[in-house]
Amino acid sequence: MELNVDLLSILAGAVVYMVYGGIYYSILLGKKEQDSTGPIKYAVAVIVAFISSLLVGIFVQATGSNGLVEGALTGVFIGILISIVYLKNALFGLMTKRMFLIAIGDHLIIFTLLGAVHGWLL
Repeated sequence: MELNVDLLSILAGAVVYMVYGGIYYSILLGKKEQDSTGPIKYAVAVIVAFISSLLVGIFVQATGSNGLVEGALTGVFIGILISIVYLKNALFGLMTKRMFLIAIGDHLIIFTLLGAVHGWLL
């Protein structure tokens, strides 16, 4: 099986990821005092956006998810898997309930959106 994820879909997904993340975290976290890692964490966030878009694109293509809805379903399954990992961490006290809800909400939504973008552009 040959995987051929389009550069345009990777770029579109990464842009959606960054725009969504900026809005989501700005609303939920509000204004917080900047720490010294500010620029570094934003650079890492951009890299994560591109890697996430690429990997979701690969999964969408590998599953043959053609179209917006099928791509979104593939994305929501990825989001659920990630949420399960966060649930385990929360159960062992590694994060607060609020942080857990913020993290799973973020991942469920963004991976669904990424799946939809890749399914639509496939």
